[in-house]
Amino acid sequence: MPSNSSTEIGSASDVTLGMMQVELGDLTVTVPRGGFYDRYRMDPDLDEIARDPRVSGVDFFRQLPKTRVDSPIGPTLTPNFYYRMSSARVTMLAPLSAIRRRLPEQLAPLAVAPGLGLASVMIFRYDVCDIDFYTEAAVGVAVRPARHGGAGFIDLAAALKNEHLESYVLSLPVNTDIAQVRGHDGYGFPKWVTDLDVEIDDRRATARIANESGGMDLSLSARTPKQTPHRSGAAVSTLTSYTQIGHAWHSTTSQTNVLSGGTTRLPRHVDMQLGEGRMSDDLRSLRPMRTVQLDVITEGQLALHMPVPTSMPERG
Repeated sequence: MPSNSSTEIGSASDVTLGMMQVELGDLTVTVPRGGFYDRYRMDPDLDEIARDPRVSGVDFFRQLPKTRVDSPIGPTLTPNFYYRMSSARVTMLAPLSAIRRRLPEQLAPLAVAPGLGLASVMIFRYDVCDIDFYTEAAVGVAVRPARHGGAGFIDLAAALKNEHLESYVLSLPVNTDIAQVRGHDGYGFPKWVTDLDVEIDDRRATARIANESGGMDLSLSARTPKQTPHRSGAAVSTLTSYTQIGHAWHSTTSQTNVLSGGTTRLPRHVDMQLGEGRMSDDLRSLRPMRTVQLDVITEGQLALHMPVPTSMPERG
């Protein structure tokens, strides 16, 4: 488990904001003083969290006991719990040739038609979680499961129904230090810190991701599809992402408990603007074509498991 040592940051402005320093392995990050990470260090009191008015319930997490594991950021507890979150995903057709150029040779893109695969832009807002509030965005592509030899249409059907997705992420900016260090050093994701505003409600899903100079990297605005409520545990989807930590391949599993969500196929009210920055460059490299699906979760919960080693096939 990460060290419990902590110090307040020295400047008066930081102290006013209630920020403090904590250690993750050999690294130091800032977190809100008195926040979830400061209080629980990944070992939450679910009974207390259940009393938080922002949280609909904690039954989903009671079925997922945490375990202590070693990681590149030191001993920690897994999974990481997100008690209230929202997200939006825009899925687009893209040429398989462009996707293959961005994939490591061990991974194969998921084909939806001859010559076509899937690229996506995702935005996330984590209002209540073990590492405190943060937002993130992603550019990723759908891939076939590692060492899966079955029919591709089975993988495609599962992906489009949001039951089990397999992905490779090209960009994953976040807006807090602890999310960046855990995601980059602990999980192997291409994370960096930037200004990142995400708002998601039953009317619209919007995001603006800043570049290094403070200008616009990417922006998104979409009309939220009609939301369908679900009881906890009735609509749980799984995402497996492949990353390299050091020279070894790992798979990271996240489970999303959808409490209110909706989907629009062939959406007409999605406004995505590309600017200058890493996200826009990655999306342009995929040469996206028609938008085929918009998925929005206005209320959900998530369990993010630490990555585990996985073998990869050698592809010619």
